[in-house]
Amino acid sequence: MPLVPRSRWPRLGLALVVLALLALVVHTVFGEHGYLELRRQRQTLEEMEKEIQRLEEENRRLAAEIEALKKDPRAIERAAREQLKMARPGEKIITLPDKPPEEEKKP
Repeated sequence: MPLVPRSRWPRLGLALVVLALLALVVHTVFGEHGYLELRRQRQTLEEMEKEIQRLEEENRRLAAEIEALKKDPRAIERAAREQLKMARPGEKIITLPDKPPEEEKKP
């Protein structure tokens, strides 16, 4: 004599299949290597690729600046004036503050 009446076996089997499919879908979407994790990793990859492009562009710009400093006397002078605040004899340098002074607080 079976523990479960014979007419319930198909329903029980169907319920088990549905539960297994539901578990599989949940695992596929939310699991460690699921869809949501894949989306997160793709977004991270895109951000890293953009950062790589930005850094490569900066490297090209800096390499061009290095070449100019090696060969072009005007580039050397410009760098000395801008970065080192140097001037030719007889010139005066006026340096403005980066931020405007804060207004005095009135009581």
